Amino acid sequence: MEATPGRERLIEQFKADGLNVMFGNPGTVEQGFLDAVDAAEDFRYVLALQETVAAGIADGYARATGGAALLQLHSGVGLGNGIGMLYQSLRGHTPLVVVAGDAGVRYDAMDAQMASDLVAMARPVTKYATRVTDPRSVLRTVRRAVKIALTPPRGPVFVALPMDVLDELNSEPVLPATVPLTDVAPSPASVGRAAELLASAERPVVLVGDGVALSGAQRELATVAELLGADVYEVDSSEVNIAASHPLRRGQTGHMFGPHSKELIGDADGVLIVGTYVFPEVFPELESPFRAGAKVVHIDLNAYEIAKNHPVDLGLAADPRQALRALAGVLERQLTPQRRAAAAARLDVRTRERARAAGAAGEDDGTPMAVFLRTLAERTGGDLIVFDEALTTSPLVTRYLPAERPGDYHLTRGGSLGVGFPGAVGAKLARPDRLVVGFAGDGGSMYTYQALWTAARHGIDAKFVVCNNRKYRLLDDNIAQYWRERDIPEHGFPGSFDLSHPEIDFAGLARSLGAGGMRVEKPDEAVAAVGRMLSHPGPFLVDVQI
Repeated sequence: MEATPGRERLIEQFKADGLNVMFGNPGTVEQGFLDAVDAAEDFRYVLALQETVAAGIADGYARATGGAALLQLHSGVGLGNGIGMLYQSLRGHTPLVVVAGDAGVRYDAMDAQMASDLVAMARPVTKYATRVTDPRSVLRTVRRAVKIALTPPRGPVFVALPMDVLDELNSEPVLPATVPLTDVAPSPASVGRAAELLASAERPVVLVGDGVALSGAQRELATVAELLGADVYEVDSSEVNIAASHPLRRGQTGHMFGPHSKELIGDADGVLIVGTYVFPEVFPELESPFRAGAKVVHIDLNAYEIAKNHPVDLGLAADPRQALRALAGVLERQLTPQRRAAAAARLDVRTRERARAAGAAGEDDGTPMAVFLRTLAERTGGDLIVFDEALTTSPLVTRYLPAERPGDYHLTRGGSLGVGFPGAVGAKLARPDRLVVGFAGDGGSMYTYQALWTAARHGIDAKFVVCNNRKYRLLDDNIAQYWRERDIPEHGFPGSFDLSHPEIDFAGLARSLGAGGMRVEKPDEAVAAVGRMLSHPGPFLVDVQI
């Protein structure tokens, strides 16, 4: 094969792997590569003003497409800026292919300006991190990285690309990466054992995570839950693993306090865990939260997560869809009439509870946010993609815009702020045919507000909502819990949690970045704001006062 500069051949490799869009922020050590990017056909560079924003947009794009996304960071300083968002991607299993340049292998001994150990920096927040030092292995290394990113458990990978390596002539073949198929079915004997452990449970519970969504196992999960009559709780979950309206769905276990999760599942005598680890709280229970004698079955493609924190009776390293389908088949054949009747009775109880709750919900409370959400739901019929970083306002968001269909709802994950707005930009770029609305708190939005500029520059018609309570409200809630646990009398919240002064003009800031914007203080303004947002040709932000 005729040799061409590695920087040009690298672009052909990315295109061979379907990575035709690169998100990033430029730097000097990548300038030759980015010059080649600018000249390449059928290859798009989406510019962000800061690396955290670029990483967040790439994360949202990958989540919306279901595939990998390509992210370019600038040397050690740019990688450092992006690390917090890469942690989000690692925890959420987003397949990002991250590249960063450095000055060159020839300069390694000089300890020059911006020199750093990029691989060591990236390793804690990626599945795989490496540096190419031989111009004959650039494409080989990238293919390996793509394979690792897309092989469950998915996650971000990192490749450092020295300038002098990319400047060398390269004759490697351009071939698409080979991603192994992982739709592995468990053995009939192991499925039979799982059914035996779960079938006799009188208080069964199913704990699920995003491994269900990745496998496309939502229908199979619902079938198994209905056969068992089991409540379903979502754990470490940010996608639609079971429809919000399903009567057996009981919500999230939460991510902060282990006693809360223990309270939810402490009475269960049969527990099925699928596509997640247990439990992901910041302050988890150190002892097993399961009751003595409870039978626990854990299904995940990632064997590392099975029984990672607490013992289980049976662990199956298998694809959730294949395993749940097989388990449903065995339960259909082996459940006795008495057990079927008991499961049906449990399902009926939850169905009637759901109907009563819906009847009691009544009208909204008339606040600007409630009116805004109700109006948005009515005007769109719920046909939109929600990127939810509303945090303490999320229960209200999902009341009016429930997470029903796979791909229509993405929740923040990983713990750091700033995901909602760039995530919405990435999702809209991936799904230009859909209405995409990103929700973020006032504090979280300010981490990555520059995402609106990227949306305006590239004509990405995403919409944004600031849930503005003028504080880091989640920290108020968490420290209140801290005080209760330690018998500390309630007192004023720390001043560092307050964002009320000086006041931030979110709508004006949006306009300064090329987007439209307006502020909502009164309920009647909320109705008009929905109309303006939906009719505005381009990115638009609504600052809703809470």
